Amino acid sequence: MSRPVAQLQDIRRVYRMGSNEVVALDDFSFSFGRGEYWAIMGSSGSGKSTLLNILGCIDRATSGSYKVDGEETSELDDDDLSELRSRRIGFIFQSYNLIQQLNVLENIQVPLFYQDDPPPDGHERALALAERVGLGGRLDHRPRELSGGQQQRVAIARALINDPALILADEATGNLDSKTAEEILALFDELHGEGKSILLVTHEPDVGERAENVLRLRDGRIDSVDEGQRAGA
Repeated sequence: MSRPVAQLQDIRRVYRMGSNEVVALDDFSFSFGRGEYWAIMGSSGSGKSTLLNILGCIDRATSGSYKVDGEETSELDDDDLSELRSRRIGFIFQSYNLIQQLNVLENIQVPLFYQDDPPPDGHERALALAERVGLGGRLDHRPRELSGGQQQRVAIARALINDPALILADEATGNLDSKTAEEILALFDELHGEGKSILLVTHEPDVGERAENVLRLRDGRIDSVDEGQRAGA
């Protein structure tokens, strides 16, 4: 069996609000296999956003172990975590999170700017990814000149620029119309077919059904796990 792409053991995340404690994740343990496509679902307050932030090394667990691509993250300092994020994790957000002053090509290359030793072929990679997501003719356009679907395509290309071990998508179709959402989900299907590891947080059942597997959370714990749910998976 190949090494898990993301492995969490006894993860606990507690937020302090004055004299009160809010337990967002409670002794959470789970392993996501390399090349798998998971939907993470649950009601508001179930812990899915906290889980995604820990998976993306944006937030730290209060206690427990988290390994990305085999590397333990709990002992890393902020600089090392930033380097790990830029090289091994690709993010796709509901609100796109593009830099308004940069054009399409520059936005795709943003993760390279945070590396101490960026790859020499970064520009060529960005060009190829822009073509792949259908934006080869809009390289000089800035986000305000693009539709929501086009902006999300830029975000997907940006997430792929470093060939990450793990792709994290947070409500990636939430701001899109149904036709554009279907196009984005079809692109995720393609990436999964190529062996990419994808974790998609969503509250929409029809979006969750597109994933190969579904992890449902309730009150910071695992409520249910459905593996191989998609026809032919």
